[in-house]
Amino acid sequence: MNAALSNPEWSKVESMAYDGFDERPFLVFWEITRACALACKHCRAEAQSHRHPDELTREESSRLIRQLAELKPPMLILTGGDPLMRTDALDLVREATAAGLHVGLSPSATARLMHADFAEIKAAGVERISLSLDGATRQTHDAFRGVSGTFDRTIAAVHRAHAADLSVQINTTLTRSNLREYEAFKNLMFELKPAMWSVFLLVPTGRAGIADLPDPQDIEHVFQDMASLVGRAPFAIKTTEGHHFRRVLIQRHGAGGRQRPGMRSPLGIRDGRGVMFISHTGVVSPSGFLPFDCGNVREEHPADIYRHHPLFISLRDNDALGGKCGRCEFRTVCGGSRARAYGVTGDPFAEDPACIYQPKLSGAVQV
Repeated sequence: MNAALSNPEWSKVESMAYDGFDERPFLVFWEITRACALACKHCRAEAQSHRHPDELTREESSRLIRQLAELKPPMLILTGGDPLMRTDALDLVREATAAGLHVGLSPSATARLMHADFAEIKAAGVERISLSLDGATRQTHDAFRGVSGTFDRTIAAVHRAHAADLSVQINTTLTRSNLREYEAFKNLMFELKPAMWSVFLLVPTGRAGIADLPDPQDIEHVFQDMASLVGRAPFAIKTTEGHHFRRVLIQRHGAGGRQRPGMRSPLGIRDGRGVMFISHTGVVSPSGFLPFDCGNVREEHPADIYRHHPLFISLRDNDALGGKCGRCEFRTVCGGSRARAYGVTGDPFAEDPACIYQPKLSGAVQV
């Protein structure tokens, strides 16, 4: 059995039917704090060592949870910074779970995590924990994270999560400097057997710059190899901000590629289109990598922002895409990274510079 099926509830959520991008996001990322003990080279949040004085209070956080329960996104991910830097993090998980939300947690591999009780994390309602491995060796990962010992703590955390029967997702950020480690990353995944390997294609925001982007041709080679693993590896595979992996899957596997474990449901999800990000101070953006201020949950209901803000509405429109993304027959299932387009060109509707594919001008692939 595929390891991704080891947690029936989370797998059920990931593959569930979806009733449309216009009404609600599929994924809500809530940055409950920006505080973190690490100093990662490409941190989106440019995390700091101390909590921000204007973070959402506990009362405001509880109200937000009630509002999100009304919105009913299939997945809520508590992230940061390091969410465990908030002492009430698991209380927020319990509240969200009691409100009917499916909750994931994305902690940093720090001493704080090593002191945590993984059975308690699961009992609080966390359905999946995501951990980052951005170097395939102790030396390269610790250099990326800016603190020694993070590689060993991450490996230990994976094993402790497995022991607590807590579903694990491993996130790997691909950059120009670590792309040469791809084979080693792959071997490590076969060793660790997470439920999901999520490969994040770098976006130039926060501490990451355009010079850190991998070459598009190299990305294509990696995606082709990843596509060959789908359905064969003892873990599911997906990409973050690497939406053209869906195009590679369909090209490789035909129509059936849309239903394979590497193709996250629903199709066409991207920044602002099925994705909503809420910052530690309540600012709502189309994603954490597309940091536009579209409103604040202190003043507006997140559902109203997602449904009615002009930027969200435009990002959900496949026909609003520019360049070759707007002409591409895969635009309804991919649409490119709006965050990377913005980070490189300043235009969130420009073509994704990380994709080498040239459209065939033959209409759109039907979802």
